[in-house]
Amino acid sequence: MKIDVDKLSLRELDALLTAAERRKKLLSSRRPVAVVRRELIALAVSYGYAIDELVDVRSAPAADKTAKRRKRVRVAAKYRDPENKRHTWSGRGRMPRWLIDRTKRGQSVADFLIPGLGRPTAKNSSRIGQRSVYKQD
Repeated sequence: MKIDVDKLSLRELDALLTAAERRKKLLSSRRPVAVVRRELIALAVSYGYAIDELVDVRSAPAADKTAKRRKRVRVAAKYRDPENKRHTWSGRGRMPRWLIDRTKRGQSVADFLIPGLGRPTAKNSSRIGQRSVYKQD
């Protein structure tokens, strides 16, 4: 968090200073994490438990941050604009604007297939590539 001190008023600066002093006092009064962790483990052992039995590690907020995401696989293009070779589409997701414009003018999606890459994946529908908008009551 970045605070621009030059733009703060006197009242805001005083509030910031008091909040910083409170935070500093709290942090200085806290015991180190390693010491508290050792004491908790020793307390659990004294009652005959392992710390893993008492604390559910999976539900901890830190476990959510380390969750791995699935990597997206890049898919080869199936469709290409003959006028601009940079315009390509894999056939997945929304249809690109350049292809929507061409299909509205009467051309078929199959006309833009790259030779040798298979059959068309776009469905023949009047709503190809258009978003559907719903009113919320």
